[in-house]
Amino acid sequence: MSKSQDILTQNAIELLQELISIPSFSGEEDKTADAIAAFLNSFGVETHRQDNNIYAFNKHYDESKPNLLLNSHHDTVKPNSAYTKDPFHPHIEEGKLFGLGSNDAGGCLVSLLATFVHFYGKEGLSHNLIMAATAEEEDAGEKSLRGLLPILPHIDVAVVGEPTLMDLAIAEKGLVVFDAVVEGTPSHAAHPNDNNAIYNTIEVLQWFKDYTFDKVSEALGEVKMTVTQINAGKQHNVVPAQVDLVVDVRVNDCYTNQEIAEMLQKEAPCKMTPRSLRLNSSCIDPNHDLVKSGVALGRKTYGSPTLSDQAALSCQSVKLGPGDSTRSHSADEFIYVNEIEEGIDLYIKILSGFLQ
Repeated sequence: MSKSQDILTQNAIELLQELISIPSFSGEEDKTADAIAAFLNSFGVETHRQDNNIYAFNKHYDESKPNLLLNSHHDTVKPNSAYTKDPFHPHIEEGKLFGLGSNDAGGCLVSLLATFVHFYGKEGLSHNLIMAATAEEEDAGEKSLRGLLPILPHIDVAVVGEPTLMDLAIAEKGLVVFDAVVEGTPSHAAHPNDNNAIYNTIEVLQWFKDYTFDKVSEALGEVKMTVTQINAGKQHNVVPAQVDLVVDVRVNDCYTNQEIAEMLQKEAPCKMTPRSLRLNSSCIDPNHDLVKSGVALGRKTYGSPTLSDQAALSCQSVKLGPGDSTRSHSADEFIYVNEIEEGIDLYIKILSGFLQ
């Protein structure tokens, strides 16, 4: 690692500590946006702002070249109730940097910011670089990357910073949440009723449990459908008119969300209403030069079951970043300092192989 990269890495770690100390729940990220802009400005980078989204273009931006987006988010969820440490007190113990958002996705964000600064003034790159530090990822809000994309130039390929242990998630499952209704005949519990909505639900639940989708993805495997909530009845002596279910469907890259909705609305033995169809699956060609650059450095490829801002993108994209997704949203969240150091080094090496 060069001396300048070493200094840049130290500055990135200090920025992460600053970000941890500032509460930035989804929709409340104005102060972390200020800190990110100040970090980039300190390296001579001109920044732009839309709501709490901070974005910037490389110094020698050329409209004739394709665009590579570097994106990660600076909002966090509320701290897990099992925290034993102050979630807003960044501190390092035995090589671990503790604090809310350290792993998801602060480590990725500051590593991408450092990587962008590294390439910012370089000439002769094959792609322009657009850095976007975005808000409202955790609740897929309207002022997230989704809201920023319409004002950005066309994006040809993207790196989305999420904790992947610096392996390349070349596909990511989409999500459709359905509200389902099982109907029956309401009645007094003392009277006969052969159309009890709760009893009708037994067969419906078995149908969901047994249902399989034909198309299996090489990267993401099967579509996974899970009934996650059930609600019915208000008092002991009344048979309810309906049972309400919530069904979580994780969609592979063989289907669009629209196709999944149409299939289930046609085939399910109950009424199905999708809440949203916008969180589609995403992927990148395993033979894309960006992927090949990572594989050449010994990084693995895999399919991710968890959702990110990739769902907002229509271009090919890879999810890649330091940290471990199993730590996300956990109590006493942390990232290893050496994961950030390695992350910045690998981001730079992967992009060097792709951009030259």
